[in-house]
Amino acid sequence: MAENIDIKKIQQSMPDYNAIGALSDFFKIMGDSTRLQIILSLQNGELCVSDIAACLEMSVSSVSHQLKSMRLSRIVKQRKEGRTVYYSLDDSHVADILATSLEHVSHII
Repeated sequence: MAENIDIKKIQQSMPDYNAIGALSDFFKIMGDSTRLQIILSLQNGELCVSDIAACLEMSVSSVSHQLKSMRLSRIVKQRKEGRTVYYSLDDSHVADILATSLEHVSHII
């Protein structure tokens, strides 16, 4: 064991089990390439399902399925206008995490 390591201090600084679980779930959602493409398209502003589907060349039902899990995970939010539902990123943290991640992988590729 290395010198001067305070195991108790490290343990106390760790998030609780629920926070770790929520973080794991967040990364599971973010770890899917289709959902990442949806997030990237929503960085330009809110879009309806058919617009997202057109951007990604996917079916509306496939995009809707992904958006549901993303909404439940609070990665995206929705706004209804008449019969049309518009989606946007839930908050700026999602865009910040994506930007930081893209910066990281740019050094790898």
